[in-house]
Amino acid sequence: MSAAPPTLFAMPSPFDTEVGTLLLREPPTAKAGELRARLLDGSYGKPFVVDDGELRYLYFDTRLMQSAMRLAAPDALELRYTQLMMACLLFVPRPQRVALIGLGGGSLLKFCCSRLPAADFTAVEIDADVIALGEAFLLPPPGPRLRVVEADGAAWLAQADGGIDVLLIDAFDAHGFAPALASREFLQHACDKLAGKGVLVINLAGEGERYAGLVAEVLTVFDGQAIVVPVPEDGNHVLFAFRERHFEPRWRWLHNHARELRARHGLDFPALAQKLERAARQSLARDLAGRRGR
Repeated sequence: MSAAPPTLFAMPSPFDTEVGTLLLREPPTAKAGELRARLLDGSYGKPFVVDDGELRYLYFDTRLMQSAMRLAAPDALELRYTQLMMACLLFVPRPQRVALIGLGGGSLLKFCCSRLPAADFTAVEIDADVIALGEAFLLPPPGPRLRVVEADGAAWLAQADGGIDVLLIDAFDAHGFAPALASREFLQHACDKLAGKGVLVINLAGEGERYAGLVAEVLTVFDGQAIVVPVPEDGNHVLFAFRERHFEPRWRWLHNHARELRARHGLDFPALAQKLERAARQSLARDLAGRRGR
């Protein structure tokens, strides 16, 4: 078991359901009793980590878990939706530029850095406290091919250079998906900044009706070239949108290629490819978008 970072304040979890040790970005002189009261009444206002001895979880509050890391395998993708997001490698197997908006516990960052050592990677996170808690999740240090930027994701993307091969969006606050990233303006920037065969991947959590408008905007901006895949284990959907004009997945080739990716990266890419094809044939993206007007 990994020891808690000495720079974080540790205390027993006050919650009935999230048991273990809490790791907080607080000074060593902080009073546990006061923190306990604020955590329980919902007035704490900062992200925190729960360590149960096997897993570490990132929370903004206990209603929505943001990230998970298994201490015995810190670079693995513990949550199913993060595994599905990396199915983008079926379409861009060797990306040169990867950008992530919404750092969370850094699961996607660590997977990309360990499995795609030749890629240039930028992670953008608006919350300084989330970045500071990265040490609890054993994030690699910044270097020539890795940058962690404290910024608003929409503002960063608007001024970013084009040619991004994979753009991952996993941005949430205490209330749900970051609203600034659901606008047509942001999605148009995303499309414009992708490389010619680039892929946009968005994690969507909660009820489908809450993000039906976003799915509809993606279909408009990307000329209908999008696939939405459900993740029932996590209660999420993952959206894939494709910059390539007249994009048409070659499913037989993708299923063969999935076996190569499984051998290279360890994830069950054949199962992910099957989920993608099933969702594409069921036109789930258009079904979700149609809920906007109901």
